[in-house]
Amino acid sequence: MSVITSTAYSRDLGDELRRLREKFTSLTGAAFAEQLGWDPSKVSNIENGKARASEIDLIQYFMTCGRDTPFFERFRDRYRHAFDPYVALVSDNLRTLAMAEVQAKKITTYDALTMPGLLQTPEYARALFTEGGHAALTDVEKYVKFRTDRQSIMRRHNRPECLFYVHELALQIRVGDARIMEEQYLRLLFHTHVLRIVPMSAGAAIATRSARMLFNFEKHVPVAYAETDVAQVFAHDGKAIASSREFFTWLETQALDEGQSRNLLTSYVSGLREDFHEPRAELA
Repeated sequence: MSVITSTAYSRDLGDELRRLREKFTSLTGAAFAEQLGWDPSKVSNIENGKARASEIDLIQYFMTCGRDTPFFERFRDRYRHAFDPYVALVSDNLRTLAMAEVQAKKITTYDALTMPGLLQTPEYARALFTEGGHAALTDVEKYVKFRTDRQSIMRRHNRPECLFYVHELALQIRVGDARIMEEQYLRLLFHTHVLRIVPMSAGAAIATRSARMLFNFEKHVPVAYAETDVAQVFAHDGKAIASSREFFTWLETQALDEGQSRNLLTSYVSGLREDFHEPRAELA
């Protein structure tokens, strides 16, 4: 077992091991370590994603939990990338992102085409998944529930500090009908921490930049995150983190301040209320 810098993915997989131990044994971490002949700190470090378990460690862990060889091999194939500085996961991997959000002390996000996931209403998310073809119809409700469940961190007493940069283009792209958009605008107005809108006048260079997030933690190194409909990328590399910080510093100079952002949002709400009975258009 080697102790190295943890990653969002190693913490996710470590938590998966902890849940496995709790589900298939009645042992505490200390008792589990004693049965394996390990120091208790070894179980703790592995389950918290702070240390890389060797293949022998994993075999012993899984056999003690009563899991078979195919189960072990499936986990091992994922675990070998747990501490990589860049980790690309399939787009429907939901746990790693949720865990990063739960553990974060500060979250900074930018979206150009859609509202940030942590701010989406269920109706907006449902329309987005349905109209965009990002999920099979049978999976839409599952993804909507996951998105709304993630938002519970915004209601915690120790919730992370959140700064949301939203491009004005995302306000203009109609998702669902006018009432869905109005509810979404109101969510932005009244249920965010800090909201900064990047106006259309800022130019095409910003509008074409990809959506991204930067997570800062109390005890872990920051994580830069980006996603497409194909993959999620978690970057722990120093250059990627520095690049993300530079991007958000630049974005701060281009975005409207909080008061201006809310005034602009209010104008969009007013425009929609005048348009409830008009035929649907692509832009609000």
